[in-house]
Amino acid sequence: MSAPLLPVADARHMIVSRLKTVDIESVELNGALGRVLAEDAVARVTHPPANVSAMDGYAIRLADLTTSPTTLKVVGESAAGRPWDGDLNAGECVRIFTGAYVPAAADAVIIQENTTTGNGTVSINDSASPGKNIRPQAQDFRAGETLLRAPHRLTARDIGLLAAMNLPDIMVFRRPRIGVLSTGDEIALPGAPLSEGQIVSANGPGLCAFVESHGGQAINLGVVPDDLSALRGAISRTGSLDLLVTTGGVSVGEHDLVKRAAGEEGLQIHFHKIAMRPGKPLLFGQIQDMPFLGLPGNPVSAMVCATLFLGPALEVLQGLPGNPPDTITARLETSLKANDDREDYIRAVLRRSENDLPIVSPLPKQDSALVAALAQANGLIIRPPHAHASNPGETVLVIPLN
Repeated sequence: MSAPLLPVADARHMIVSRLKTVDIESVELNGALGRVLAEDAVARVTHPPANVSAMDGYAIRLADLTTSPTTLKVVGESAAGRPWDGDLNAGECVRIFTGAYVPAAADAVIIQENTTTGNGTVSINDSASPGKNIRPQAQDFRAGETLLRAPHRLTARDIGLLAAMNLPDIMVFRRPRIGVLSTGDEIALPGAPLSEGQIVSANGPGLCAFVESHGGQAINLGVVPDDLSALRGAISRTGSLDLLVTTGGVSVGEHDLVKRAAGEEGLQIHFHKIAMRPGKPLLFGQIQDMPFLGLPGNPVSAMVCATLFLGPALEVLQGLPGNPPDTITARLETSLKANDDREDYIRAVLRRSENDLPIVSPLPKQDSALVAALAQANGLIIRPPHAHASNPGETVLVIPLN
């Protein structure tokens, strides 16, 4: 009797627990989007650097508002980038604009709509309270304050914050170098002439795009035929990689030679075959210091495995925890039959519901070679082993793909 297949969660844990975080490097802020922060970000400046006006109007002393209306003498102007540097005395005010420094003696700003201007004077037609229409100094943050903690993948909002913190360069984890090697006599590169029996490689470009979208540096190693010597040569020439990913050749057929070729190059296997559909033949191991991930050759199997295993692996390499993909709860639109002993990942279409959970509809064709169906899908329904049949309206867990 054969040994039970490794569960998906155990396989993912085995992968992420055996990977090492890459080195760190300094990058300019303009090139930091999507990179993972390697050191805590500490503000070099205070923001706002002083009390500034939140509105266009007049900076006044509350002590002068003894009557309504009150007429004050306009003694200067403060604009953003051009602060007024005089002394504000009793009965005086300063014309002020949004973002401008508030004079030291002023404790409120009256918006211009609530004033009437005269010849060098302004009548205040509004009451005020201390700090009205003033953004106080350090309202946002102070110099020396830690605002982003590592590790953290940087968003566009983070880039704006780091800029405001006056950090033109930051320390990030370098982009992991991921080699993608496609195998198979039947595989041809996009645009190449097709011989009888050949198909165009979807895995190489698709997986390279996946790597890039998850912060890695993809190196497309091309296509190698089902030849032991050629496979060994391709594996031996991979150079300095943080992870080698192959597609195809990891099943049990006579032409599935990747496991053997990698073994002759020193592969130490951590596991081979897992209890999931699609993607059962997944292979993980190590060739000397280089982690090795052998994905199935069917395009859907390869991309589902990339979602479940390569994505978390890329996170760990960049200093992140390597958690499983996020899931949401959705309501089935159609029924699902009972599942067997393998965890199933069903390609499906998610759509919003105005008043309820999202709606999810399994695609009618689930063959693991259908790349058009995979592109159409924007979610994967997770069917646990031995799950009972589900009816329309029941809830399921879904991995959003977009």
